[in-house]
Amino acid sequence: MAKLSVNIDHIATIRQARGVSEPDPVAAAVLAELAGADGITIHLREDRRHIQDRDVSILRQTIKTRMNLEMALTDEMIDIALKTIPDSVTLVPEGRHELTTEGGLDVVLLQNTLKQKVALLQQAGIIVSLFIEPNIEQIKATHKVGADYMEIHTGMYCDVPTASGRREQLGRIELAISAARRLGLGINAGHGLDYRNIGAVVALPGIEEFNIGHSIVSRASLVGMERAVREMLELVKG
Repeated sequence: MAKLSVNIDHIATIRQARGVSEPDPVAAAVLAELAGADGITIHLREDRRHIQDRDVSILRQTIKTRMNLEMALTDEMIDIALKTIPDSVTLVPEGRHELTTEGGLDVVLLQNTLKQKVALLQQAGIIVSLFIEPNIEQIKATHKVGADYMEIHTGMYCDVPTASGRREQLGRIELAISAARRLGLGINAGHGLDYRNIGAVVALPGIEEFNIGHSIVSRASLVGMERAVREMLELVKG
């Protein structure tokens, strides 16, 4: 049965919009866990547009399930991870111009750097996942650099406007899952998944965990965090 890690970045986005102390992502994490979330995901971006260093520190002390830290492949972020020791790190591409993460990490291009940084994080006891496109060459490179997991970027599936296009993207995801399983990689998935489109991805066997944030936080703004998480859990585990 797949797990659900709730990304609480956009609770922090609301807080930062006013430069005040509320809503607190720490409180959101507590409510998500009370609702049954299997883990909490946060992305500490270089420009600190939502999650702050203070949040990382406090969440590391308060999360009772698992803490997944998304971050760019920079020396600053590697140092923060080594000081914080989250349960897992997901390395993602990052650009200051983007609204949200656009596309997967180019593992093929960054193999030499990634191999060194992945080993460094693993030596500290941190599980390492790479956020990649459902592409065979990227999956092979992810295995080659020694990562524990890949996280499939599901954005293209979520954004395609036609039924035929969605079927094509689901086929790519299914092939990626098969390739990763043959190589012994763990498999997570996320980006753009919501209450309407997740069912077809959940139906594909092999995905261990879904990282979902925006749709849950959006729903929570209307019905509350606990209900929003429980409703997504029903879809992920149903």
